[in-house]
Order: sequence, then C-alpha cells, then structure tokens
Amino acid sequence: MLTLIAGIDDATNEVPAALFRPEEDAAGYFLLLRRIIEILGLPLGLYADLHAIFRSPKKATLEQELAGERPMSQFGRLVDELGIELIASYSPQARGRVERLFRTLQDRLVKELRRAGASTLEEANAVLAAFLPRFNARFAQEPAAPEDAYLDWPEDLDPEEVFCFKHSRKVRNDNTISFSGHILQIPADRHRANYARCKVEVRQHMDGRLSVWYQGRLLVAFEPRQPGPPKVGKFTPQMETIRKRPPANGQSKKVSPKAEDARPWKPPADHPWRKPFKIAAKGPEKPE
Repeated sequence: MLTLIAGIDDATNEVPAALFRPEEDAAGYFLLLRRIIEILGLPLGLYADLHAIFRSPKKATLEQELAGERPMSQFGRLVDELGIELIASYSPQARGRVERLFRTLQDRLVKELRRAGASTLEEANAVLAAFLPRFNARFAQEPAAPEDAYLDWPEDLDPEEVFCFKHSRKVRNDNTISFSGHILQIPADRHRANYARCKVEVRQHMDGRLSVWYQGRLLVAFEPRQPGPPKVGKFTPQMETIRKRPPANGQSKKVSPKAEDARPWKPPADHPWRKPFKIAAKGPEKPE
C-alpha cells in the first residue's frame, strides 16, 4: 500500500509535484515542498488541513507562553523559517480543489500504474513522473491574474539548513547526547575540548544522516544504518561506535541468567560460619 502526496496550484490547477510514500509522513511533505520550490519558487502561502504533521497538537510550555511562542510541528517550523504563510483549511470546501484532484487521480493514475505493472515504490514514482506532464497539459489553465505569486530562493540560504528535522539537546557531562535511544559521542575539536551542558541542535537530513551543530558550527555527523527519508526523532547509526549509558551509581550491574541467583546467598548447614565458636578455657596464672 502506497500513499500519494501532492500539491496543486490554486490559480492554475497545475500539479507541480507529487510523490508516493509508504505512508503519509512529515518527510514526504518536506520532499514535496522542496520539489515545488525548485520548479516554481517560494509560494506565499500554503493551504493545509489540521493534521498533526502541519500543526502541533502539543500545548505550549510555560517558557513558550512567556516568550509568546506556540508549539510547532517540524513542517510548521520549516514554512516559518521560509516565510511561507500556513493557512488552515477548517472545512471540506476549503480543500475542495485538492480533494477533486485526488478523486481524479484515483481513477486515471491507478490505471496508469496498472498498465505499467508498477509494484514497488520506485516504479510507482517513475510512472508518476511521466504522468504529471501529460496531466497538467490537459487540465492546467491560465491564471486570472498575471502576477507571479512565487518568490526566488534566497541566494545566501542553503536548502540543507532548513529542509531537515531539527531537535534541541543538552550535552551530558561525558560529552554525549541522547537521541532515539542511542548515546552519541561528540568529539573534542580545536574550538573546545568538551561541550558539556551546552545546548546543541540535532538535524535529521532527508537522506537519513544525523548531524550535531553548535552555534552554527558542525560538530559531528553520523551515517544511518538504512539511508532514506527519516521518521521524526528516529535514528539508528550505521556503525555501533556509540557508548552505552552507564548506571546511575557509576557501578557496573551484573545480571544473572538464573532467577534464583538474584536471591540473597545463604551459607549451607556445614559451612564454617554456622559452627559455634569455641573459646579455650583460661588456666590459673603461673607463679613468678
């Protein structure tokens, strides 16, 4: 089962980009928006439903309330950094254009996939790439207003800096951070020997890499065990160079394979500890 992720231009009915994903996820919308920007430019605004991918369901923390901030999803943070207005569509009528698009694609695109014999994600996306130009040539229309509603990409902005999931972590005293159940080591560099107690930014890139940044400077990067668009907050390193978290008391903990070994040890009945102590009788003192 594959999920189609697509966007449609409100003014022209053109579908600038679309892709198949194993499921609807944040990485799919990151890839979709980047492709749209590469083709058309930065849109002024985006319509989106109330899915948690677009709007975070979390409540604001006390610190956020005091700072006048609101919780953001990863996609919400992305469009905020790009200066794109994210408009919530609260009714089916507001999403009517894209809903009609999906109804059309469920008929026409499914037939194309069946004729091509596509059975994998890669094959389905190849069929989609060939299908979209023909679809747009038939259904796209001229906009009512000739003004372009897309902006040029800023020359001084690296796409890799924004098209990634971003997380905040605090470095532990042993110069490590915890991420997705792994303890990741930060090496010493020419700037600092230790980053203990510093707040760093962890970036999940769309190719699966994980990088750690401090004040705009790359500290270390980790390759994924399985390359490809990641899930938010999930990462498994390629090489197990990760140091395990020590116990809280600093002592190694032995785990016995037998349950009975966990009970307190008692000496057997014939153990010397169980024999009564004998005190030798003290004889009369010898005369001097």
